[in-house]
Amino acid sequence: MNTKEIKQLFPILNQEVNGHPLVYLDSAATSQKPIQVIDAITNYYRQDNSNVHRGVHTLGTRATDAYEGAREKIRKFINAKSIEEIVYTRGTTTALNLVASSYGNANLKEGDEIVITYMEHHSNLIPWQQVAKNTGATLKYFPLQEDGTLSLDDVRATITPNTKLVAVTMVSNVLGVMNPIKEIAKIAHENGAVMVVDAAQGAPHLKIDVQDLDCDFLGFSGHKMCGPTGIGVLYGKKQLLENMEPIEFGGEMIDFVGLYESSWKELPWKFEGGTPIIAGAIGLGAAIDFIQEIGLDNILEHEHKLAAYTLEKMSTIEGISIYGPKEAEKRAGVVTFNLSDVHPHDVATVLDAEGIAVRAGHHCAQPLMKWLDVSATARASFYLYNSEEDIDRLVEGLVKTKEYFSDVF
Repeated sequence: MNTKEIKQLFPILNQEVNGHPLVYLDSAATSQKPIQVIDAITNYYRQDNSNVHRGVHTLGTRATDAYEGAREKIRKFINAKSIEEIVYTRGTTTALNLVASSYGNANLKEGDEIVITYMEHHSNLIPWQQVAKNTGATLKYFPLQEDGTLSLDDVRATITPNTKLVAVTMVSNVLGVMNPIKEIAKIAHENGAVMVVDAAQGAPHLKIDVQDLDCDFLGFSGHKMCGPTGIGVLYGKKQLLENMEPIEFGGEMIDFVGLYESSWKELPWKFEGGTPIIAGAIGLGAAIDFIQEIGLDNILEHEHKLAAYTLEKMSTIEGISIYGPKEAEKRAGVVTFNLSDVHPHDVATVLDAEGIAVRAGHHCAQPLMKWLDVSATARASFYLYNSEEDIDRLVEGLVKTKEYFSDVF
């Protein structure tokens, strides 16, 4: 991968921030957008702007073709059996909430178990808390190993015949851990449970084959994989989606409406009430084209190299604590850390003065922060447009931060 050439395709990265060339290390929060995606969205609004499915005029036909064409790109991207299994959502959060509200509330009851991990983003935790409250089901957690990874022995010991739903992140947004989804799904199915996957941090970096993983539901967001904000995907096995009720009602999702009864469209449209996220879907389709042209294998290999380089360089800084696996090949492009007694927000502020963007806080993973015994951390997350030079700038910035606060105190 030629990161210099790739970086030139991202207009936002070619600027200065606070008098320094921008180093963007916050891709786990949201990735930047290449010109191909920006152009796809702009071209829709300039040339094809129209509502989809409803009109027979030329603009409506072109918009519908682009919108549904993106759905087919997504189907191929994750190797779903049919477009009926691809539901557009506003993002991963909406996808997981749809599963919780429609499938979870209807199928779980008192005595059933929901099993998740301590590393879950709040979007894959709070919906299951609510389902447990609504149904009387019990919420359980897989224990974590010392480095934040999952042990399959612990998975087998935690899942029981009473377990009806297992929900696990594909990649931790804090630790960078890549979880063994296929193996967990197998254990879940052996016990009669369905498998829900949060792929928000997985889809930008890993090849996903939902048929090989044999997961029942999987959600991801466009904005973390070079696509626009406000668009995401829920994959669900057809037989499960067919038996689920919509949770939003109105235009687009109906078949027939009477005065007292209505019926729904077929899959996937029964879950897509209202005017859909047309430009977002088209932009996501363009992002998938872009990512696949570069190659997910190449992206992951690049991130492993950057992770290894980052871990090596950071280890030279006295007083730094790094969380997650020590082996770079066990994590995606995320390195989370704390610097001595300096609060993560102060670290991020000083780095920003140097033109370096990192994330600081609890990263919507407060139970994991408690497990780590910290209130917050700083996080550097990188993607296909980052280079070793960016990591050098980060390490130099951390050294300056440490020196600054040493002088202050």
